[in-house]
Amino acid sequence: MNEQIWWYAARSSGIVAWVLITASIVWGLSLSTRITGQSPTPAWLLDLHRYLGGSSVIFTAIHLGSLVADSWVYFGWLEIFVPFYYTPNYPTDVAGQFEVGIGVLAFYFMVAIQLTSLMMRKLPRKLWRWVHWSSWPLFFLATYHGLYSGTDVKNPLYRYAAIASVCAVFFLSMVRFLAPSKARRKAARATPTSVSV
Repeated sequence: MNEQIWWYAARSSGIVAWVLITASIVWGLSLSTRITGQSPTPAWLLDLHRYLGGSSVIFTAIHLGSLVADSWVYFGWLEIFVPFYYTPNYPTDVAGQFEVGIGVLAFYFMVAIQLTSLMMRKLPRKLWRWVHWSSWPLFFLATYHGLYSGTDVKNPLYRYAAIASVCAVFFLSMVRFLAPSKARRKAARATPTSVSV
């Protein structure tokens, strides 16, 4: 067996996890902006958003487990669960430790989002919304982590995918924040227009 198999598994599962995080966020923004044009939202569209988010957790777990199992580059449990943890055995310099620490922070954002999503019906709606908004930091932290600590960043396809995903998230975020909210639309419809006599 190739002695670098775990390193390949860590790299590939990290990329797949990032793609799934991106797809989940793009899909969630598409649903919240109603850019798909469907109202009310069909249940399967929301289920797909949840499926993508849940799958990203699974692939992140594979990514972390593969890093620990790998003997090619050393990562222990403290390195993958404690942000910016320093050890002399670390595979990179201080700058690399920062980039790996950013990935650990992204992991905690993802866990918080997934746990609150599973408990959405039991949580106050405002709390759930605030935690869910941390999807933006999750996306940008995960993207930064992949671009600066990933070893596949020199691959043009990888870079173009990163640029395209950032553009898609930025565009949908602008639509989400600049489009009138449902509450404002309801208030505008309820306000009587003045009639000149």
